[in-house]
Amino acid sequence: MALTQRTFETVKGVVASVRGTATVGEKMAFYDTWAGNYDQDVAVLDYHAASQAASVISSHFSGDREAAVVLDVACGTGLVAKQMKLDGFRHFVGIDGSKAMLDVAQEKELYQDLKQCILGEQLLPAKTGSFDLVVICGALSVDHVPLRVVRELCSACKPGGYVCMTCRHGHDNLPYKAALERELKQMEEEGLWSCVAVTEVENWAREVSGAEGSYISGSVYLYKKL
Repeated sequence: MALTQRTFETVKGVVASVRGTATVGEKMAFYDTWAGNYDQDVAVLDYHAASQAASVISSHFSGDREAAVVLDVACGTGLVAKQMKLDGFRHFVGIDGSKAMLDVAQEKELYQDLKQCILGEQLLPAKTGSFDLVVICGALSVDHVPLRVVRELCSACKPGGYVCMTCRHGHDNLPYKAALERELKQMEEEGLWSCVAVTEVENWAREVSGAEGSYISGSVYLYKKL
């Protein structure tokens, strides 16, 4: 059965609702209800985070893409894995807090394994130093994923591997972005990784709280594990 066409006003309401949920449990329950419309809604938002993250990874990864094992954290319905598969990557492990999102991802047959985990509430279910690439796209934002999870991403990556992270520049998320960048720099000073690239993207997604027709910007961060 075809999905009913979703309008921008409808999607704005959905985004406002998920950002307004108070507890982690409520947020995951909301994502469960959103899963069936999620891909259609991010298309309405002209959301570019997944394609931009995949593009940055593709530009810098020089290893064997077919052999590389990718940990896709907060994988949702599989938007990042879908893009990375187009670039030659084949092996994906997905982690998300929403069972319904994982069910949609499973239907796409992109992942060799999918695991449910609420980031920040539970430790990342990933063996230390076991992934060639670790990606988190769209989840590093206020009231979603605590900053301490960034160290878990680094831990899961192999020495010489890459960690790719995205962060939106919406007004509500600017304090989180600043704190994230301080943590990334601190980890670099500790010798955990080195910065490979920080890519600023002007048209990240349509603005849901500002002027009609405007866009927010965003960043893609790529680090190499030492």
